[in-house]
Amino acid sequence: MATNETHRAIEAVFRIERARLIAALARMTRDVDRAEEMAQEALLIALTEWPKSGVPDNPGAWLAAAAKRRVIDGVRHHAMRERKHAEIARELDEERDMSAEAVEAALDDPLGGELLGLIFAACHPVISPEARAALTLRLVGGLTVEEIARAFLSNEAAIAARITRAKKAIAKAGVAFEVPRGAELQARLGSVIEVVYLIFNEGYAATTGPSLVRPPLCAEGQRLGRILAGLMPDQAEVLGLLALMEIQASRLAARAGPDGRFVPLTEQNRARWDQLLIRRGLNALGRAEALGGADGPYALQAALAACHARARSAEDTDWQHIATLYDRLGEVMPSPVVELNRAVAYSMAFGPEAGLRLVDAIAEEAALRNYAPLPAARGDFLFRAGRPGEAKAEFEAAAALSGNEREREFLLARAAECTR
Repeated sequence: MATNETHRAIEAVFRIERARLIAALARMTRDVDRAEEMAQEALLIALTEWPKSGVPDNPGAWLAAAAKRRVIDGVRHHAMRERKHAEIARELDEERDMSAEAVEAALDDPLGGELLGLIFAACHPVISPEARAALTLRLVGGLTVEEIARAFLSNEAAIAARITRAKKAIAKAGVAFEVPRGAELQARLGSVIEVVYLIFNEGYAATTGPSLVRPPLCAEGQRLGRILAGLMPDQAEVLGLLALMEIQASRLAARAGPDGRFVPLTEQNRARWDQLLIRRGLNALGRAEALGGADGPYALQAALAACHARARSAEDTDWQHIATLYDRLGEVMPSPVVELNRAVAYSMAFGPEAGLRLVDAIAEEAALRNYAPLPAARGDFLFRAGRPGEAKAEFEAAAALSGNEREREFLLARAAECTR
């Protein structure tokens, strides 16, 4: 194999194995920065060795063994000054003679413990949600700081600082790189799901910037969701999360027109919806429901998305069933935002006046203050109720609150429509 081809093969293998490699090293060293450094050093060793010896049969195990040797050498070079280092060195010395196959078997345990442990550490509640998202994209997604900054429309220095603070918080709290058990697993799993969906949703409905959607962030969220579902196939809410993301992602191509303008769900060209993603989402939802998770928050949101996916046209949408699902969602995940979406569903199922009654009941909620979708929804209800003057003021208020340029354009266009 030519050197260039070997280098491409090495880079491809490293992209695939990177997260699992860092997970194993972080669990040994209890140090994320050190784990990243050792993984990178293993890559450099491979770039030197493989062009001469060829790509090994088990490249992932080879990289793991090389990285582990670097950890051992590093511990010894520090003269084992700290007790923790001494303990790690003894553990690793016992493993030093492991074959590549044995290393691979240890990494590829059926529970995916090490990779899951890394995900749970990166999404630990001691870190802010935004920092969890950045750290997860860096460690598990393998994105560079530049790529994460570009995805979130931030600058590299801010993202780098966010990641550094997250790593320090993990170290200070003594977070273990392992999967929690029992009740703690369920409590912590919510944080993991929240981070993955935060990443996806920022791509699906960008909060700021000139673009309505950011497909790379959606793709990362889906990829993380698929990893999680593969590692935890019996967790109904994980499957609910995956179902929700797959079905929502199926509509990405139809959410914006050729000029980038926002296209509402009821006006989208459903021929542009990705049927493969819809089938994947419905399959994941079916598995979640079969596990008894039909009333989980993410499974219910996936069921809502499925109602739209199953409707051949906007007119075929079963809005009364959607309203019923929002009733259930409001019970298991009460929040002003859920109540706002419930008001939208009721307005479509039972008329705009029904929506107005529900939205007026939550208008003073602190969580909805300066929240653009609130006046936007109220504007739509008023417009459909034949009150265009009031609707215009609501659309203008929503546009003033929106941080996304395309969404703002859409709301201003709706305000202008009220005067015609």
